[in-house]
Amino acid sequence: MLKTVVAAAVVASFVLAVGAMPSETRATDASVKISGRVLRDTAGGGTASIVVYLRDQADLSRAYAMRDQNARGWYVYRTLKAHAARTQAPLRALLKSRHTPYRSFWAANVIVSRGDRALVNKLAARRDVRLVESGHAFDGLQVEPLPLRSALATLESAPTAGARTSAVEWGVNAVHAPALWALGFTGQGMVVASADTGVRWTHSALESHYRGWNGSAADHNYNWHDAIHSGGGACGANSVQPCDDSAHGTHTTGTAVGDDGAGNQIGVAPGAKWIGCRNMDRGTGNPATYTECFQFFIAPTDLGGGNADPTKRPDLVTDSWTCPPSEGCAANTLQTIVENTEASGIFVEASAGNAGPNCSTVADPPAIYASAFSTGAVDSANNLAAFSSRGPVTSDGSNRMKPDIVAPGVDVRSAVNSSDTTYSAFSGTSMAGPHVAGVVALLWSARPDLVRNIAATKQVLTGSANPAVGNGGSGCGGTSTVPNNNFGWGLVDAAAAYNGSNHVLTVSKSGTGTGSVASTPSGIACGTVCSASYPSGGTVTLTPAAPAGSTFSGWSGDCTGTGTCTVTMDVDHSVTASFQLVRPTLTVTKVGSGTGKVTSSPAGITCGSICSATFQLGASVTLKASAAAGSRFTGWSGDCAGTNANCKLKLTANRAVTATFALR
Repeated sequence: MLKTVVAAAVVASFVLAVGAMPSETRATDASVKISGRVLRDTAGGGTASIVVYLRDQADLSRAYAMRDQNARGWYVYRTLKAHAARTQAPLRALLKSRHTPYRSFWAANVIVSRGDRALVNKLAARRDVRLVESGHAFDGLQVEPLPLRSALATLESAPTAGARTSAVEWGVNAVHAPALWALGFTGQGMVVASADTGVRWTHSALESHYRGWNGSAADHNYNWHDAIHSGGGACGANSVQPCDDSAHGTHTTGTAVGDDGAGNQIGVAPGAKWIGCRNMDRGTGNPATYTECFQFFIAPTDLGGGNADPTKRPDLVTDSWTCPPSEGCAANTLQTIVENTEASGIFVEASAGNAGPNCSTVADPPAIYASAFSTGAVDSANNLAAFSSRGPVTSDGSNRMKPDIVAPGVDVRSAVNSSDTTYSAFSGTSMAGPHVAGVVALLWSARPDLVRNIAATKQVLTGSANPAVGNGGSGCGGTSTVPNNNFGWGLVDAAAAYNGSNHVLTVSKSGTGTGSVASTPSGIACGTVCSASYPSGGTVTLTPAAPAGSTFSGWSGDCTGTGTCTVTMDVDHSVTASFQLVRPTLTVTKVGSGTGKVTSSPAGITCGSICSATFQLGASVTLKASAAAGSRFTGWSGDCAGTNANCKLKLTANRAVTATFALR
């Protein structure tokens, strides 16, 4: 579909972070798990492309506390992969038995397929299915393990003219990247992922920055993936080397890292490397292509799609696209994918869209999510671009403030795919987003303590942004307060983020017990958020809390003692809270066709009525199973085993046992 942005500041724009589309309505009848789009598409005997979102999604909360980033990558990948394999098995068996085409993913626990109303109703009736959402763009599905085939073609308006020569592009200067270059920080050691229309990797501003190029030979394994399996324009399908079937991906990648060494300083972080995944076919993607690229970034593979290695994952991904309902994106699926990607330590930047100046035009995934760092656009005078989408986010009912930040996005000159030496000027939030990605790469090369610390990095970026953005207007809540729904926290500023105002506090937990740590002011809520950034010179008070059966035994690191701890944020701080188990819990479950009871010595368990009790740490507890008349005890499982009616346990930790009774 051709879309043109009309704005006073811009003659024409070229951005794949498209404008708002109406959100899907949810069915209100007995089939509440089925989206309205699917109900409409399957009415009258029709079939629909569907996304089956499973109820049981993987818990990756442990990942955030991991210091070893390679171990973190493997943990996230293996957990997601194993969880999907286990929980999808019954559903996959059902679809195979019906010879129904499908594709399973693990970046979120989803299966995509196509079916009629009878199949949709059958899927929605399953307890393991949470939602059946529209997968409108899924066409030509194959039964696994054959790849998904999809071909949709849309493109936006043409770029503006202006392939001028400039030593350092205005946008690069506007985010103060050269100030960090002068200190020796150019993004070295960082890898930026391009999820876009592809990349012309041989472009003179990009070739030397491609991770797959060593100066004399190319190796595209782990550095490139093509999620376009049919169509693909000039690149064709399944390209085994980076190729751009549009010009958009080459342009955005150039803004993040490009520099030809001969005066075309187009990139914010020219010392960083890039890898790529084509997730759009000539400007249009679908849930499968977007998901496939996120999976590749979480655990890059060789060109055959095998030998996944999450230690080769990028540090951040720039997403200059949105997925409206017209492309079939299911909001729950992409939200889970973005959150899982960040759990692996990959910073996810997302362009806000080009549907401004109306309010609530940040309307489509992934820009709408709290987890995605959403970017609006300003011009060279630091005025908000008229086309830049505004918040609040109403499409998901959250009323969430967006965008998070703004960056240069009007008349931005960068590389394009027409030749290895061609440059053009484009406008849109797609152009703004890679400026932010480049700033993150610069900041992480200068501040190793922030690398893969997503929450702290976002706080540093927002806390140091320049709020002096003009042309915001009085709509959408106005601009008298910061942050706001017009430009978020302000213009991203690499120098201020590095120099300024924040230090990171990291909390770890240890010991045999359980507990949590909260901070005043807010920021730390450990177990879920165990690292946060605070203004330099301020104080933070940490308060531990232990549930029944555990006790807080003390601090180590930059805190000591057994009470609350107050730290002054003059430098980065790291503390460990120790929790010890004092009264472990014993839990008994009864199963089977028969009846009976389980009692304990010492007393505490009398199951049927009381099936969970706490005991002294290290206590020896004997469980006794007694079958009712007409039933028999058949054995223990869990922390007890065997068929003896008595089971003796030593409670050095929480224990759980199951007693099985059968009818005689």
